[in-house]
This record gives sequence, C-alpha cells and structure tokens, in this order.
Amino acid sequence: MKRVAALLLCALLSITAGRADDWEGNLTFSTEDVAAFEACMQSVRNAAPQTVGDATLAAARHFVGRPYVAATLEKDPERLVVNLREWDCTTLVESAVALARTARSEAPSFATYLHELSRLRYRSDTINDYTDRLHYFTDWIYENTRRGLVRDMTAALGGRPYRPRLSFMSTHPDRYAALRNHPWRVAFMRDKEAAISARTGYAVLPTASIPAAAASLRDGDIVCFVTDIPGLDISHVGIICRRGRTVTFIHASSAAGRVIVEPTSLHAYATRNPRTLGVMILRPL
Repeated sequence: MKRVAALLLCALLSITAGRADDWEGNLTFSTEDVAAFEACMQSVRNAAPQTVGDATLAAARHFVGRPYVAATLEKDPERLVVNLREWDCTTLVESAVALARTARSEAPSFATYLHELSRLRYRSDTINDYTDRLHYFTDWIYENTRRGLVRDMTAALGGRPYRPRLSFMSTHPDRYAALRNHPWRVAFMRDKEAAISARTGYAVLPTASIPAAAASLRDGDIVCFVTDIPGLDISHVGIICRRGRTVTFIHASSAAGRVIVEPTSLHAYATRNPRTLGVMILRPL
C-alpha cells in the first residue's frame, strides 16, 4: 500500500512539474495505472530497445494476457483517459507507441507519457469534447504522420492507392453515446468524414501481397486491417512481431477476451476475414 501511495505521489509531482494546468479537469487515471506505467517502463528498459519500434513491441508484450474491455475512453465530458489495465485494439496500439516514446525520451516520466498519449489520440493540444478525438484510424494515420510520430510504409511495401469512404459514425449515431441526442456533434463528424474521404495519399497492401512484403516488416510496426464494411476504413489494429520465422502480431482480441500474440500468421489472420481488403503498415518514429 505504501508503494502504491508513493507511486501516486510521484505521478502527481511529475504532472505538476509538467504543466499541470494542461490537465485540470481533463484527466482520469488510477493508482493502478501509475503502478502499471512504472512496471511497463522497467520492462521496456530491460528489453534494451534500439528503436522506437523495438520499444513499442516491448511495451505491447508487457500487456499480453491483460483483459479486453471495449469503450474505456467513453467519458462525458471528454477527457484524457489513462487505463493501463484494460485494452481494446486501438488503446493498446496508441498506448504502446506513447509508452515507447516516453521510455526513449530524456524525461521518461508519467507526465511525459500523458503528453505523448494526448498527441497521438487527439486532433490538437486542446480537449474540448468528443469530436476532438481521432476516431477514424485513417485520420489517426494522417495526423500522426503529419506530426512525425509515425511513417506510413504501405506504398513502399507494394500497396496500391486507397480512398476511404467514411460515413459510419454520422449514419449510426445511436451506436455512440456521445453522438446520441447531440445533432451538432453528428454534423461535425459528417463534415470530418467528408474531409478524410477527400484526402489522397493512402495505400492498402492487398491481403494476397502480405507474404511478399513480410520480410520487410519490422518488429513494432503497426498493422491496420482495412475493411470493406460500408462507411468504415480500419476494423482492427495491432503490433507486428515474429514468432520464429512467422510474422504475426500482438493485439487486444475481443474473441480471446485479452491481449494475445496472434497464434496464426498475419497473412492467415487477414485471409480469415472475408471483409478484410488488406493492411496498412505504419512505423513508429
């Protein structure tokens, strides 16, 4: 108990030293999350990563076996949610990258992690409401590529041009508590969907092309599964790793109910879902 209290005090002091006014009223975390942060930092250090990708994989491996829980970010009002105990596929990926960047920074503190996580998750430095979050993963890719946090490797790996056609959130607002009964948020999301859909420069590596590209994938790369579900872009994400000679990935699996190292190959997993068109590959920087 004394150790947990000490960790929480250290975290609070870290946040205070790192512009605490940025988070007033806009932050949620627990003592368990602070302890999980410290334990993950130690795991990443023990892995002696040479790149941000290596550190990303080490962070993801640390959470293998932890439970899958959906919708952990859904708070009203919107705030930066730190939950290092329960995962969905997106929170695992963005948290692993944020933890990796924190571990390799000059000040690997909890406050640094908060800022790295916020940069990855939100459209700007200011969190006002639900619409500030990067809900569509192609939007996440665009913003974080622009910021220099990831590099889209898909075209270089042999991907073909891809144009997302987004509409799912604005046409299914009842599936999202933050959109339900908030028509102005729905209207904002409709405009954002149109803006994302108008962008060029995206690529998708077709499922049949994954084996030829597998040797060029690096541990710690982010894999995004592109879907043909109308109105959506990415249906699932994970972190590339190798099991012997097999290229696979770590992900928060709703089917398994926990974070797992996928027992099949990346290609086999993509082939198994008939709605998967292929993958996008991102490299953390």
